[in-house]
Amino acid sequence: MSEKKKKGFKMPHLLWIMFGLILVMCALTYVVPAGSFARDEAGKVLDPIVFNYLGAQSPVNPWMAVMSILEGLTGSATIVFAVMTSGATIAIILESKVFDRLLNYAVYKLKDKGQNTIIIIMFILMVYLGAFGGSDALIAIVPIGVLFAKKLKLDNITAVAITTFATLLGFGTGPTKQVNNELLMGATPYGNFFFRFVVMNIFMLIGMFFVVTYCAKIKKDPSKSPMYKQGWDPDEESGEVDDSSIVEATFGLRDILLLTVFLGQYPIIVWYSMNYSATFYPFMIGFGILIGLICGVIAGMDADRLGNTFAKGISSMAFVGFVIGLARVVSLVMSKGQILETIIYFLTQPLQGLPSSVSYVGMTAIISVINVVIPSASSKGALLIPIMQPIIDTLKLNRNVGVMAFQYGDGFTNIVSPLLGWTVGSCVTANLPFDKWFRWALPKVLIMIGGAFVVMFIASFVCS
Repeated sequence: MSEKKKKGFKMPHLLWIMFGLILVMCALTYVVPAGSFARDEAGKVLDPIVFNYLGAQSPVNPWMAVMSILEGLTGSATIVFAVMTSGATIAIILESKVFDRLLNYAVYKLKDKGQNTIIIIMFILMVYLGAFGGSDALIAIVPIGVLFAKKLKLDNITAVAITTFATLLGFGTGPTKQVNNELLMGATPYGNFFFRFVVMNIFMLIGMFFVVTYCAKIKKDPSKSPMYKQGWDPDEESGEVDDSSIVEATFGLRDILLLTVFLGQYPIIVWYSMNYSATFYPFMIGFGILIGLICGVIAGMDADRLGNTFAKGISSMAFVGFVIGLARVVSLVMSKGQILETIIYFLTQPLQGLPSSVSYVGMTAIISVINVVIPSASSKGALLIPIMQPIIDTLKLNRNVGVMAFQYGDGFTNIVSPLLGWTVGSCVTANLPFDKWFRWALPKVLIMIGGAFVVMFIASFVCS
């Protein structure tokens, strides 16, 4: 008999995670004591110090939860449609291939430059691609990193460092990547945009320093490379690597205009949210659709292609919208079972009286640990934000700063998570053993998490 292969741990599909979470909450309504905080005379503002048990349970059975799904979906309609229209705009800009042309143009222009010039410019470009157009599809860039590493007589760690390390850094700190969680949290979309943009660039410089100094070190002494004992030897690299795959590319005025329109929408959205918050959601949805269509026209798409791309972008976010509705169902079950405030009471008691800066740093640390096991931001958002939001409100913290704590907790450990396909797939593509990558990247990640704690401490004063 053939020996059966052992199956490794596989994270369940997000749909089953959400349904499972709803069932768990239903079960908790039978055992967690019902309770509520004291409120003011109007019944709106709660007192986080005064808490009372109600003396009787209000259990929510699974059928009642099923009957709450429509309420959850309709109650999240504005957020769902905002997410879907945002997906349509992103789909149009990706279909235009402007990011591909920008990358190809940069690669072609850099192929004969010196080591530091290539590394620095490639790293900056990858961070910005990750921040504004990043997805795991950027694994396709890793072979370019391998090509440049061979040309510069550097190892495969360098190849992953100037591609995936950079793109994940941009993806994890970029100012546009948390809009779904901001909507789930009830925070201002693209809140603290400029602060987060500055922070992204600071982390980019830190990451660039790590990569440039590492390359200089192994260039001087190849035995310092973790790959040296694996058989890597720069003297065996000819330096005459076949770069026939790097063909001449152009980046014209149309491309510049396209990127300007796409990236220019974010400062306008941020400005509008700060000045006209009452009509922000209609503006965000309408303006987002308009920007997407304008980008399609600039890109030269005909009516059918633009319409099909728009529809594809909408449909790609439909499931995300459904999950947002299910996340609201989780909150509804806890609220109807009158256990939400009991859970919040016990979770917030250790934090009462602590400075807000300590609370934000603590959230970042907790999510950093959780992210190693659940690297998907959408999964973590759906699981944690229904509980995070009322905790943040009870502690009288700023929701947008709370989203930042989620972002920086989520962003850095992706770089070393063995459960993230983006990271593991990049190592496989570069023929780099994951353990070698993990040992190289982990100290950098820990330093950046420490930097994130400093950022959250500053944000508690600057952004609250």
